Amino acid sequence: MITLTGEPKSTSHIYHYHCKFGFPKGYMTKGGKDIKEGYQWEAKSQWKQEPLKGDVKLEVRLFFGTKRKADIDNFNKLWGDALSGIVYEDDSQITELHLSKSYCKENPRIEIEILK
Repeated sequence: MITLTGEPKSTSHIYHYHCKFGFPKGYMTKGGKDIKEGYQWEAKSQWKQEPLKGDVKLEVRLFFGTKRKADIDNFNKLWGDALSGIVYEDDSQITELHLSKSYCKENPRIEIEILK
């Protein structure tokens, strides 16, 4: 299992969009890049194998520090991208994903169990 520390962040918190020549363009904020880099360091310290090849099945538990309203499906982009090249070659390999959310005021985090 891999544990990523801190409050789970939604896609809307790490990406910003603006229009250029009438077309929307998205980019990751500096804060988003910092969180992603932190996740990568945490994953590298916990995952001692080569990146998995083939289909990957995961169970992911999101632990929020507050009981605020949150759509569970908006919290997968950052950790999924951060684990690419570390746990699996690319997040497109994820064929099955079990998500749950809970609350832990003292220790918000993301727990990722590789089911293979």
